[in-house]
Amino acid sequence: MTHVVVIGAGQAGSSLVAKLRNGGFEGQITLIGDEPVPPYQRPPLSKKYLLGDMELERLFLRPESFYGDNNITMRLNEKVTAIDTDAKTVTAGDETLSYDELVLTTGSAPRYLPAAIGGTLEGVSVVRDLKDVDSMAPNFTEGKRVLIVGGGYIGLEAAAVAASRGLSVTLVEMADRILQRVAAPETSDYFRDLHQSHDVNIIEGVGLDHLIGEGHVTGAKLTDGTKLELDFVIVGVGIMPGTSLAEAAGIELDNGIKTDAHGRTSVPNVWAAGDCASFPYKGGRIRLESVPNAIDQAECVAENIMGAGKDYVAKPWFWSDQYDVKLQIAGLNTGYDTVVTRNGDEGSVSFWYYQGDTLLAVDAMNAPRDYMIGKRLIEGGKSPAPAMIADPDTDMKALMRL
Repeated sequence: MTHVVVIGAGQAGSSLVAKLRNGGFEGQITLIGDEPVPPYQRPPLSKKYLLGDMELERLFLRPESFYGDNNITMRLNEKVTAIDTDAKTVTAGDETLSYDELVLTTGSAPRYLPAAIGGTLEGVSVVRDLKDVDSMAPNFTEGKRVLIVGGGYIGLEAAAVAASRGLSVTLVEMADRILQRVAAPETSDYFRDLHQSHDVNIIEGVGLDHLIGEGHVTGAKLTDGTKLELDFVIVGVGIMPGTSLAEAAGIELDNGIKTDAHGRTSVPNVWAAGDCASFPYKGGRIRLESVPNAIDQAECVAENIMGAGKDYVAKPWFWSDQYDVKLQIAGLNTGYDTVVTRNGDEGSVSFWYYQGDTLLAVDAMNAPRDYMIGKRLIEGGKSPAPAMIADPDTDMKALMRL
């Protein structure tokens, strides 16, 4: 009987094993995770869960009983320490498991501040897993002073929750502007204004020199000489793909675990999906860090394990919730040279990214209609003239008939 072993019990791993069973796979399935709880949603961790608006069980992607009911062996709180691709085994704890097909859904890991600048002081947290959020939650009380290091979406979401709880929030971004790596200046300006309207102190173009404290963080010194008194720190300076197991096993890497269009790695009978995997895309190679990609790519790999021979065709989309604003992003803006603004009703706005005459992506703030139309246009390979997008009188639905 074919045995599929999946390492990594996150969104991709859970989606993959469910797809296998729902697709009629009758072999043995083992899902290995290094956390003590079943696979859960990560996006609500820094929002509803941290605010106390979502209980732990509601985070779970599927009821814990789902796995037993579907004859899926779930091994939690176990760390895989080695993969032997010649013997087709994995070592977890004191046990060695044999596999016929192995899937790496090892996700990603946060970047930490170096110990030399105080990164290991108590009160310094990242926002990645349940343990991280549970440890910082007691600090989210009115009047506490928090420094957020990093002006990407993780940092901004944490700032929004902290400000909503009445904390004194300072966010420092060493680049010239927040969201510089992922968004146009227009989107940066929008979110800077939003956060400043909620009394978040945003400092751009300045880095963190070092944190201050003995045992527990009590302050920070910035690269411009500014000193801050603090109660705790949240670090959001990016993530790295979980590739250490693959690298040690001799599996080829390329901005993550390198896969072909079907999800196969460079080693026979080993596949990868989710944050950890890079894959072919429009003549190049990308790696996507998003829930939709984790689900879709994992389900495609599951189908291919069952013999579908199906290429994974990514349809990138993302979201972020901050205060009462829902940002929805369709497409990838890499290579854009023009941004077109479309203003909507009641403060909604969308920014449309073009490369020449080609529509690449849309950032939509409280503009779900613009997002949905933009997403369908991009996925259909259609590019309305920028002037049509900017014209408030344009019938957006009619654009779908181009």
